[in-house]
Amino acid sequence: MGTVTQNDLMSLGKAFVAGALSGTCSTLLFQPFDLVKTRLQVERLSLSPAGKLRLGAGNHGMLYTFYSVVRREHIVGLWRGLVPSLSRCVPGIGMYFCTLHGLTQNFGSKEPSLGESVLMGACARTLVGVTLSPVTVLKARYESGVFRYNSMCHALISIWKNEGGKGLYSGLLATVARDAPFSGMYLMFYTRIKGVAKNGLRTAELNPAETFTCGALAGVLASVITQPPDVVKTRLQLYPHKYSGNGHAVLSILKTDGALGLFKGIVPRTLRKTLVAAFSWTVYEQVLIFVRQKISRELGLT
Repeated sequence: MGTVTQNDLMSLGKAFVAGALSGTCSTLLFQPFDLVKTRLQVERLSLSPAGKLRLGAGNHGMLYTFYSVVRREHIVGLWRGLVPSLSRCVPGIGMYFCTLHGLTQNFGSKEPSLGESVLMGACARTLVGVTLSPVTVLKARYESGVFRYNSMCHALISIWKNEGGKGLYSGLLATVARDAPFSGMYLMFYTRIKGVAKNGLRTAELNPAETFTCGALAGVLASVITQPPDVVKTRLQLYPHKYSGNGHAVLSILKTDGALGLFKGIVPRTLRKTLVAAFSWTVYEQVLIFVRQKISRELGLT
């Protein structure tokens, strides 16, 4: 493998900037869906058929949860946890696209196979997930409404004081089990759907609307498949002292909520993940196309 050139570094930098820009826009737009998803996965006290109190996830639907948040916390309540979300998603999406760009440029094929697409996407997302795990924990706790932190600094100090460094990595395995397959399958679905679209439309480049549609279809498929690890991740991050591990969390959810408990919040999460992924890839690819065209004009190649 050759040495890294200045052009390679500039290319990685452009990928990071394009990803960060798309991450900023998508987080600002779609944060309410993430908050509602987390609220639906929070444990609530409910009455069993025998009249006894028991723990379980919230039984209300997405629209009712939206209404409840607005009624109790006003419209701005839908953007609760925006700062940790931005702190995670902006550098996270930038890192993802930067890592993915580097992997595909140095190790990828011109026409990647299904397995290669899955592996590239999973590796890039795993790196991001491990690096930004502490911010992911903060994000989930802010959105849940269970914890009342004054600031991110206060949250970090509180977690460190009460739970130690381990608390900042609560649910890490479940996070990786969610994000790595999601990104791998998303990239696989996205590249295949986009390839079919290009062949069907007989065009070398898709327009933004066509790119967004391809991204949205890929997002729906990948989101549904990876929903159970997301529920487990949220529970472990919110109640680290209650569960001894991923298996215990899964069994507890099955016991209190049944198999459907592993799919709590699937509608808002699918909407958010689908829209964020489609939006991010659309902005990312359009920024790269714009940069390439600008460089070509400056060099007199067009």
